[in-house]
Amino acid sequence: MFRLFSLSLIFLFFFAGKAPAAVFNPESFMLSNGMQVVVVTNRNAPIVFHMVWYRVGAADEPAGASGIAHFLEHLMFKGTRDIPPGEFSKIVARNGGTDNAFTSQDFTAYFQKVARDRLELVMKLEADRMTNLVLTDKEVLPERDVVLEERSSRTDNNPGAQLYEAKQAALYLNHPYRNPVIGWKHEIEKLNTEDALKFYRRFYAPNNAILIVSGDIDAAELKPLAEKYYGVIPRGPDIKRQRVDEPPHKAARRVSLSSPRVGQPSLTRTYIAPSYRTAGGNEAYALQILADILGGGARSRLYSALVVKDKLAASAGAWYDPSAYDLGEFGVSASPRGDVSLDRVEAAIDEQLKLLIEKGVTAEEVKRSARSLAASAVYARDSVGAAPNIIGRALTTGQTLEDIEAWPERIMKVTPADVIAAAKKVFDLRNSVTSLLTPAAAKDR
Repeated sequence: MFRLFSLSLIFLFFFAGKAPAAVFNPESFMLSNGMQVVVVTNRNAPIVFHMVWYRVGAADEPAGASGIAHFLEHLMFKGTRDIPPGEFSKIVARNGGTDNAFTSQDFTAYFQKVARDRLELVMKLEADRMTNLVLTDKEVLPERDVVLEERSSRTDNNPGAQLYEAKQAALYLNHPYRNPVIGWKHEIEKLNTEDALKFYRRFYAPNNAILIVSGDIDAAELKPLAEKYYGVIPRGPDIKRQRVDEPPHKAARRVSLSSPRVGQPSLTRTYIAPSYRTAGGNEAYALQILADILGGGARSRLYSALVVKDKLAASAGAWYDPSAYDLGEFGVSASPRGDVSLDRVEAAIDEQLKLLIEKGVTAEEVKRSARSLAASAVYARDSVGAAPNIIGRALTTGQTLEDIEAWPERIMKVTPADVIAAAKKVFDLRNSVTSLLTPAAAKDR
């Protein structure tokens, strides 16, 4: 329902020239049923951001039922024994708040932003639907049509989204990250009420959930409310994530799509990379610096070479997302200028990657990159919504609060040698997919 924004960009804290500082200073405690509670106090305004995160996403779905995690997210708004279908969001709105939810490969999250004096209300509502969801065909089957229409509008009628879906399916040979979060159409069409209830009963339990509240409250104030509404919910069965492993890759892959709806050709190459949880040492932090040096703005290597100097591309960049439970991704991309071919742009990208590995990066580049990252994120600490989003994503993908708070210290320890070592490991074409998006009238490139 809610398209998750990129948190890896927000989660980049570094204070150049200063000693490492804590990020959010969270407080945390456990309820007796195994539910973790995290509180981030922010007294800037009398509001709170309330989130419940479940350690389940699309990659945890049973084979043949792709899309069930996202489908259940929709159905969580359908009602309980006490709340009629469709009333959840209306109650929040009548009390001056906003709410929504989102699903990814690794987690599902629900949130409300309300005035401080409405916090108890939304906690009661959210705890109620954690255990008392009521589903019948009357609510489920029409909502399945809604999800199918969502897929039609966002993916099936969008060439860029179609290519992304094909790229993901090629990038992962066996791991469930190859399946779209929204699901494959032919499998969504078969989802039913019993599928949804079975998934709900298995994964929606307090010991598989995290409560995060930020804003005008502290742990001492929140704990009685958490115990009153969430602490009374019985613990569910212990859940261990069991996912198939990705096999070694033997060959690079390429996917392409042409459509009359494409205005500007583009090329993207995506590499499988370690995530925060699976990286060794400070590898993930070095890859963040690498992404910024390569494509983090107008002074980056790709932009300077392809856009400014050689005038081959209209845009060029790089990115890295380490916030996944199993495997992260590193990408480079560019759109050609005028009648420049995608072949020329790709060759120019390859040349820049080769130069970086052969000649290295400088200490000044690493230092400047850290400062650039800080500039894009310095205000995240003041946002009442940033902390629960960053913390929830981290905790559901294998990190700890200590990892989050240590981010500034760890990023400051990255050296040029670390960056090159990480680049050599990740830039293996066998672990990549190159995606080409072109107008239908464009010649093969």
